[in-house]
Amino acid sequence: MSLIPWLRWSEALPRPSSRSPAEMVLDTLMMELLGQMREAERQQRERSNAVRKICTGVDYSWLASTPRATYDLSPGERLQLEDVCAKIHPSYCGPAILRFRQLMAEQEPEVQEVSRLFHSVLQEVLDRMKQEEEAHKLTRQWSLRPRGRTRARISPFASDIRTISEDVERDARPPPRTWSMPEFRAPKED
Repeated sequence: MSLIPWLRWSEALPRPSSRSPAEMVLDTLMMELLGQMREAERQQRERSNAVRKICTGVDYSWLASTPRATYDLSPGERLQLEDVCAKIHPSYCGPAILRFRQLMAEQEPEVQEVSRLFHSVLQEVLDRMKQEEEAHKLTRQWSLRPRGRTRARISPFASDIRTISEDVERDARPPPRTWSMPEFRAPKED
């Protein structure tokens, strides 16, 4: 019996990725951006071909080959976007992509506008992350607050300042009851 099938079986097991979650988020978001840029460029090309076809009345699209991508990110813009992508938490990667796709479908931007739209979506996600972190921090502070020992009682009518009316009230007899309240006295015995 040969050991070769057993050795092949052990090699076929998928190995865990050595990349960190932040790197995977960065790669995923940048791939999404580049894919959406290609799609926007294709749509822009189709629109210009449709306009040309309407103007000339002739369709030569079957003759033309698909041109290479004409728009690319500048190195500075790419680094700036990668820096913002690296700040995104992995749990926000999916919602960021969904929001970006939604805006792309709604606005149908030109190729040059796609990176700005992507940057605005990333800023939205970062703002939401910051708000949720602050809310979580406040919740944690309130839940960790000591109970009972430092509770202060507020009495709006208590005052340490002596007034003249207090002296007068101290010497005065209690006021008689009002007519609506009967007086309760023990019956006199004869």
